[in-house]
Amino acid sequence: MKKNKVGIPNKEQLKRELYREKQKLRRREVLFGTVEALTVAAAITVLAAFLVAPVLQIDGSSMEPLLQNGEMVVSFRKRNLTRGDIVAFHHNGKILIKRIIALEGETVNIDEDGYIYIDDQLLNEDYVKDNTPALGKCNITLPCKVPEGSAFVMGDNREVSVDSRSVEIGCVSKEQMISKVAFRIWPLADIGLLE
Repeated sequence: MKKNKVGIPNKEQLKRELYREKQKLRRREVLFGTVEALTVAAAITVLAAFLVAPVLQIDGSSMEPLLQNGEMVVSFRKRNLTRGDIVAFHHNGKILIKRIIALEGETVNIDEDGYIYIDDQLLNEDYVKDNTPALGKCNITLPCKVPEGSAFVMGDNREVSVDSRSVEIGCVSKEQMISKVAFRIWPLADIGLLE
């Protein structure tokens, strides 16, 4: 039987082998570097989405016609909210989305046709579904003075929205508020700022 002789590699063979090993090491470094960069980017994105600009999915029809069930929106942390802002807030373990109608210290009154008065001034609401006010479910005592540090919120689809007109929700405190809903990202055909 013939034995294979293992010869000592020459200089060119050593150079080729060294080059091949360096290439393997370089590919491994690039791969690990890419994975590390993607992991950090994903963590920053998730953190930013959670802390700075949460992405929320609309559940229900209380904000129609502006927001439809299943649409996705981006909201931004904002300290100074104003009348007309659409806000996301915590209520009984859920996140609800409604529009600010009145601010702290203001008095809200709603007549039997659903027209809203803030400090005895009729509120112009061109965003209400079908441009028709509706009283909807209202079991609070009116007129209602908004407490300090709170806001009176309502859905744009007044007939179905459960909001500050209900003792179940009432006025929403600033501590409950998460953010201002400002931008629709889904569906892509309707992407854009919200008003």
